[in-house]
Amino acid sequence: MIASLKQGDHFAMEQIFNLYWEAIFDAAFKKIGDENVAQDITQEIFISLWENREQVIISGGLAAYLHGAVKFKVINHFRNTTVKDGHKAELATLMNQQYADSADDLLILKDAQQKVEEALMQLPERMRLVVTMSRKQEKSIKEIASELNVSVQTVKNQITSAMKLLKKSLS
Repeated sequence: MIASLKQGDHFAMEQIFNLYWEAIFDAAFKKIGDENVAQDITQEIFISLWENREQVIISGGLAAYLHGAVKFKVINHFRNTTVKDGHKAELATLMNQQYADSADDLLILKDAQQKVEEALMQLPERMRLVVTMSRKQEKSIKEIASELNVSVQTVKNQITSAMKLLKKSLS
């Protein structure tokens, strides 16, 4: 069977799978205790066997080879889980720290936005409309000029004047 497998015989792979799948799954399940993870490990082992069939060296029998593969996959699973858990813990710590910092930042930002809104309300109506279209609605100067039926230069002048008044008001 191993010789046929090495030559790419799908039937040989199917026979190996049918013959050993349950034993390999049971071995993985006993070590892991999680049915889904054990299924994943079992599938990975058989996929790896097929993908590496030409290079694989099986000296002590196929069952021993597959059980050895279970051992290494389980070790890798626990190693990866430990690393992931460590990263999750670090991320949680950073996020909690960042949340505390960002709460202050959020209050400062909210206060600044309120001051900008108040300053905008002090602008003449037409100027406020041009600034709103430009900054909040993200329209181009040409789009604003077209919608308001004014020249491009008028829109530019309105924005420039508004920015000067806002800077003065906010400083």
